[in-house]
Amino acid sequence: MMRWSPLARKECRSIATSRGVWLLALLLVPWAYRPSYVGWDALGPNITVAYVQVAAELLLPLGVLLLSYQSIVGERTSGSIKFVLGLPLTRTDILLGKIVGRTAGIYGPVCLSFLALAVIGLLSYGVFNPLLFTGQVVLTGVLVLALVTVATSVSALASRTVTAVAIVFVGVYLLLTLLWTTIAESLFTAITGTPVNPYSPPASGLLFLLVRLSPNGAYHVASNWLLGVGNSAANYANVLTKLKPATNTNILVVDATFPPHQIPWYLQQVVGLGILLAWIVIPLAVARYRFSRGDLA
Repeated sequence: MMRWSPLARKECRSIATSRGVWLLALLLVPWAYRPSYVGWDALGPNITVAYVQVAAELLLPLGVLLLSYQSIVGERTSGSIKFVLGLPLTRTDILLGKIVGRTAGIYGPVCLSFLALAVIGLLSYGVFNPLLFTGQVVLTGVLVLALVTVATSVSALASRTVTAVAIVFVGVYLLLTLLWTTIAESLFTAITGTPVNPYSPPASGLLFLLVRLSPNGAYHVASNWLLGVGNSAANYANVLTKLKPATNTNILVVDATFPPHQIPWYLQQVVGLGILLAWIVIPLAVARYRFSRGDLA
């Protein structure tokens, strides 16, 4: 029996009954619904599936992090962590209960947003592939789980709320979500001494690997794989534009840079899914190690 399940249910109810998660779910629909000629031309009715990917850009990560970063440090600050520590649970149970519960509490309302997008897409474009749509929804759920895990892990390690805020919103959101491509290109230049012209990038496995190491980058690689639009950590529409004949943009796309037989194994799209899963396993392992030995009283 999973001892952490009562705590997970409590966390789920707490999040699912909050205004924040429903505001997020409401905003995701107009945020994600972005008809595009290039998307319709390549995907047809399955452009509805691509809207799920768009929903996961910027707004969803911000909402997930906002709803998760105080999960433990907030209770430590208020003193209510003493009640949780008094339950017959290990520190690992507490971490798992917090992560699973918050993920479920966020993912449920978000899935209703996806359902609304499905209805809009069905009425606008016709019948799309339901299995493909389900796959995108599940993959986005993995992204939500990864972001909740990262934020909760930071919350478990931080001794003050301000520290958790700085790490989550500067480190995770600003650097790893908004600015990661630029940072990855700068890191590549610092390591190799080779400047990066994104309009004509070098065919370097290291460069393309660095770009997809962030949670959102890895998610986009796997999402684009499902959509069949190209091997890239960028938005599907930008990838399609990059791959159009006589078109050049500053988007890094493996298919536009490497000959098919010279693509390194670690740039295969399935590896993107592995990287996304690593954002669940590694932060949880680090947090479990430190949280189990820390003094929360």
